[in-house]
Amino acid sequence: MNGTITDQLLTFAAAAVPSDAAEMMTLSLFDWMACGIAGAREEDFEDFVASQKGMGQGPCALFGGGNVPAPTAALVNGSLSHALDYDDTHFAHIGHPSVAVLPALIAMGQELHADLETVIEAATIGVEASILVGLWLGRTHYQVGYHQTATAGAFGATLGAARLLELDADQTRAALGLCASMASGLKAQFGTMAKPLNAGLAARTGVEATLWAQGGMTAAADGLAGPLGFGPTHHGEAAEATLPGANWRILEISHKFHACCHGLHAMLEAVGSAKIRPEVIQSIKIRTHPRWMSVCNIPSPKTGLSAKFSYTQTCAMALLGLGTDAIDTFTDEICRDPAVVALRDLVTVTADERLSETQSEVSITLAAGDMRRFKHDLLAPMEITVRAEKLKRKASALVGGTRAEVLWQVARGDSLRKLTDQLVMS
Repeated sequence: MNGTITDQLLTFAAAAVPSDAAEMMTLSLFDWMACGIAGAREEDFEDFVASQKGMGQGPCALFGGGNVPAPTAALVNGSLSHALDYDDTHFAHIGHPSVAVLPALIAMGQELHADLETVIEAATIGVEASILVGLWLGRTHYQVGYHQTATAGAFGATLGAARLLELDADQTRAALGLCASMASGLKAQFGTMAKPLNAGLAARTGVEATLWAQGGMTAAADGLAGPLGFGPTHHGEAAEATLPGANWRILEISHKFHACCHGLHAMLEAVGSAKIRPEVIQSIKIRTHPRWMSVCNIPSPKTGLSAKFSYTQTCAMALLGLGTDAIDTFTDEICRDPAVVALRDLVTVTADERLSETQSEVSITLAAGDMRRFKHDLLAPMEITVRAEKLKRKASALVGGTRAEVLWQVARGDSLRKLTDQLVMS
């Protein structure tokens, strides 16, 4: 089994975490908490959360209140923190790293009475591992219909939890093998409540796989990459993916500053620089990377949730000055707004192989015949201090300025208890 992705993960589980990677993880922890607290206020999830609370008490905190066993906390908190689709993204990984890993590590940390620094280090290992597995699975795995947030994310959650539990190499190998039987998640769920559930299932898998391995459950020696393993049976490319060197891939995380699918953000940043009155627009053409055509190109959304996956809808909203950075803007009613519908009917979306996944170009033709062109790349450099300030503003919009400042302080502290005390507050 020498040299497989599984062997790399086993080596990486004990890696020293560099300070810049831990700092990015801390920023994502802060962002994750704000997204989860806001997500817990979504009425659509109330019955689901209540059903999970009814399955038994435990030591682990839930967003919005309640204490349950670690697997349940991972499931619920993973789902709620992805409910708004406002959490961080990694474009090479093709997924949302934090929502699969952090719920598992926070829950396991509470079970083990771990300090926050230890949890953050394990979470950084988990996120980096999920990115590595995402790269190894490749684009084909995603394009055929699997949700990398959930599939690669489950393996990241498992490796991070294995580190936190201090499993030995054989136990960690078994945990990864068990994860291979549970990792799941389909893109068919996009635009429904089951999309955030995918993240919760990945987080729960990380908790359960490691606890079962600790308890002696065995599995295939290489359930991820071996014969009939997860990769070979799930359209994995077995693409080249190596352990990080000086620069960890977590540093390439992209945080979201619009309350919708990240595939829309480059377009929205481009359109945001346009100062054009909607009434003088004749047509709008959006060019994007082909990947996004099957992810966030719902032409005529009917619900606020599906609007978050629509180029036409969000483009029209942005041009009309209806803030796409505000969660409350995405309602069922706005999908029926006559002005929005009229403007979105002028939008066409085309795939362009010239563009990367982080780029978009927008051409707006005016009634007078003039054409205006706009473009943006989400990978444009951003200083860590600028990122932190943008995340603080985002958190303030989600949970209020006072609460956001408290979250900022506990995320940068050393007490996991103080952090989880904030999760249970509505």
